[in-house]
Amino acid sequence: MDKDFKTLAVAIVDLVGGIENIESVTHCMTRLRLNLKDESKFQEAEIKALKGVMGVVKQGGQFQIILGNNVSKYYAEVLKLGDFGQSTGDGEKQKQKLTPKRIGANILDALVGTMSPLIPAIIGGSMIKLLLMVFDMTGWLARDTTTFQILDAIGDGAFYFLPILVAASAARKFNTNMFLAIALAGAMVHPTYVQLMADGALGYRISFLNIPITPVRYMYTVLPALCTTWVLSYIERFVDRITPEVTKNFLKPMLILLITAPIALIFIGPVGIWIGTAISGVVFWTQDRLGFVAVAMMGGMWPLLVMTGMHRVFTPTIIETIATTGSEGTVMPGQLGANLSLGGVSLAVAYKTKNSELRQQALAAASSALVAGITEPALYGVAVRLKRPMVAALITGAVCGAVAGIAGLRSHSMAAPGFVTSIQFIDPDNPQSIFWILGIMALSVVMSFILTLVLGFEDLKEDE
Repeated sequence: MDKDFKTLAVAIVDLVGGIENIESVTHCMTRLRLNLKDESKFQEAEIKALKGVMGVVKQGGQFQIILGNNVSKYYAEVLKLGDFGQSTGDGEKQKQKLTPKRIGANILDALVGTMSPLIPAIIGGSMIKLLLMVFDMTGWLARDTTTFQILDAIGDGAFYFLPILVAASAARKFNTNMFLAIALAGAMVHPTYVQLMADGALGYRISFLNIPITPVRYMYTVLPALCTTWVLSYIERFVDRITPEVTKNFLKPMLILLITAPIALIFIGPVGIWIGTAISGVVFWTQDRLGFVAVAMMGGMWPLLVMTGMHRVFTPTIIETIATTGSEGTVMPGQLGANLSLGGVSLAVAYKTKNSELRQQALAAASSALVAGITEPALYGVAVRLKRPMVAALITGAVCGAVAGIAGLRSHSMAAPGFVTSIQFIDPDNPQSIFWILGIMALSVVMSFILTLVLGFEDLKEDE
């Protein structure tokens, strides 16, 4: 099996222009993400034809190759072939003319590229907090015990220090010094600075060199650290040019921090908070105005968003909404029915197909979507491939999203919704929410299964 991972990894590298054409490589839950120096060398048709590749998406100048749940193993094999994007140099990527479309694509690429590596830590922490919620509901572990408090701190660590995680990830994305980025983010959550911001919120004047500082809270936030690290990447290069060689070891880092930190705390940080608040406000406004319709729209569109990679745009909003209010009630409830519907159509395909290989792929895809909420194998390997099952999944996702909206389901985590992770929708103040969750899960699987059989699909021949 290890040989298979290596073989496909080598083939992919060859078809993207070789080692020398790869600027950086990362991966998320199911996708290998490549930034190339010369994009014209990417042989899309040939890569799609490789056995083991489920699809290809190009987004924001980044090429995403869908490989499924074993993507980390392919990623490890790719890394063995060369050192991609690990240096702190400027790289050799050709500069492209800036247009509104290119700027938007770059922003999206920066956001997705920064947040994707953080998802495991965020999901791990949120699932620990969910377990504590269940323990508290069932009386297994009291809130006033030190065990509960320690587990709560473990679960909350990734959220509380989210700016530091974002800074570290963004430093790799923007090709700047990671430890300087962490130091700047650390200042934002330093106890002394946190207390100053708390005093400022009470009306005390907080200033730096007589320049007033807006009192804001940086814990649980994404954009301030992300924008600060981006600015750091330019300031680092500027300071490197103006400092004498003999003084770089001590003068360069000091100047970088002294220049970047005030800019970040006085200007960038507050603006990032305002932007994040505005984005969350739009989501809240949409939910308030449209109610369950908003959740239905999200459920119906979610597979399409995953196909384009646009689903990661919602990650910062979900994180900050859960951190601020304790739950999120539009995106995640819509995902529940959408994810399980892809599992349902995969089960229907496995039941009806006469192609033995397709049956095995469909069963594997169904288990991934239903149990863990990982839908790319079902989406690309079954629904998109056979077309009409995709229609069944979209209809089911919209219907189940509407039901979830009517039920008022809200998620306390951002783990991909599936059978195991459905506990994130349990409302401690409303135990009956469990019945709504079970009902929606059953509806999504049964409805998508039946719709797939009714709509039918063109079965693949054995040699396909």
